[in-house]
Amino acid sequence: MQNTGDFIADTYALGTGAWTMTPVTRGALGQIWKLSGDGSSWAVKELLFGCDERQVAREAALRDAAEKLGISAPRFMPNSTGAYVSQLPASLGGSYVKLYDWVDGTGADASDPEILSWCGRTLAILHTAGEGTSETPSSWYERCPQEADWAELYKGVRRAGVPWADALGRFVDTTAAELARYVGPSDPGDVVTSHLDMRPQNVLVGPAGPVLLDWDNAGAISAGRELARAVYVWSGGNRFRADSARRLVRAYRDAGGRGVVEGLDSFSVLFATDLNYVYVQAECAVDPGVTAAQREFASNQVVASLASLPDLSAVSRLTAALDGEW
Repeated sequence: MQNTGDFIADTYALGTGAWTMTPVTRGALGQIWKLSGDGSSWAVKELLFGCDERQVAREAALRDAAEKLGISAPRFMPNSTGAYVSQLPASLGGSYVKLYDWVDGTGADASDPEILSWCGRTLAILHTAGEGTSETPSSWYERCPQEADWAELYKGVRRAGVPWADALGRFVDTTAAELARYVGPSDPGDVVTSHLDMRPQNVLVGPAGPVLLDWDNAGAISAGRELARAVYVWSGGNRFRADSARRLVRAYRDAGGRGVVEGLDSFSVLFATDLNYVYVQAECAVDPGVTAAQREFASNQVVASLASLPDLSAVSRLTAALDGEW
């Protein structure tokens, strides 16, 4: 019987020989594998929850446009029919897969001044290139669960008896409502097409410099809100380094970036995505319709996310630290 590696090699015309698949890392939506054989290596992303072909097209288009502007990213490979996503046969699990160049490098050091400047410049380039979109941001970035949604979810979590049920309950009664006050629609005039997941985990530094990975979420976003989220994440989160935040913003501004961070409302995308992530992972953790491995992953994600949510007082101090940068 043909194995998964051989099937992918055939589908993408990678060459003959014995192909092996080695698991690398698991994300919220997919498993990354290293496909090796015929003297080469490739990155395979297995999509664990289905595939949105329109989103795949956005990813390919933005990645290709960004490369022309000097942003380094792994090649996103079409298969032998020209499609950027392929489906495994049922005998191999039936998942959708995508294929990319394998990139060797080290993880991005968010305390490195040069990396911070690169991040700011890269966001500015993306935002300038992405001006004029007619699309609106996904609800994932503009809305979050309401009180009734959390109450219903909490009931299910309590019934399931997961060990983090009480922690979720405390979160629902406090932080969820506090952050939700600052989540809402963005100004249409500030919307651009961009990467939407600029985090240190999605950057590898190789011999030629930083490489931006994971373009799966590419789409419409408020420039200012994406900038605010990036500043929070790259400067250290709740224990932010003010000098790091300012360096990123200055590099962004000097490269012509249009976004501005003004007040807690600018962090709407940060709050919305974190709230939505806790919600969907908690749902998955008690869903009998998914695999045990998926429930375990989701449960671990809930615990980790509850321990690292944005603190409003810290975000307020971060905003104050950026006064005068505009």
